[in-house]
Amino acid sequence: MTHRQNSLVAIVALIAVAAYFALLPAARAPEVRFKTLTGESITTSDLRGKVVLVEFWATSCEICVKEMPKVIQTYNKYKTQGFETIAVAMEYDPPNFVLNYAQKNALPFKVALDVQGDVAKGFGNVLFTPTSFLIDKRGNIVKQYVGAPDVAQFQILLEAKLKEAV
Repeated sequence: MTHRQNSLVAIVALIAVAAYFALLPAARAPEVRFKTLTGESITTSDLRGKVVLVEFWATSCEICVKEMPKVIQTYNKYKTQGFETIAVAMEYDPPNFVLNYAQKNALPFKVALDVQGDVAKGFGNVLFTPTSFLIDKRGNIVKQYVGAPDVAQFQILLEAKLKEAV
């Protein structure tokens, strides 16, 4: 084969692989139960019909603490459009630290404690913070972020998902 033929075969192969992954069904969000600081119990299926950010974080995570004002700002900007945020404190984060942080910073969204680590396990054994999942109105995981996402790009994706029908 010539160099040109090799290049053409490689391009066709890449297109085939991209088409394959584009046609795969979206990953469903796991069915987990969030237990909030206020005692509320919410399941993933309870959130269907909303676009949801599930944000795994810890009070000891510097990136998480630095990112939290942006999470608050995004939540406040889109909450009236069907956007929900659940901040899931990792199992190693002492509940009193989480409660203190949530109160001190007036977190406006739901804050859940993952005392047994079941929520993190349900989302694929989340180990690193921050790790976030954007879930669409049908309960599909649209995007996973490890580390702080680019806020402008996140908001573009969020706005697109908020416009979609259920």
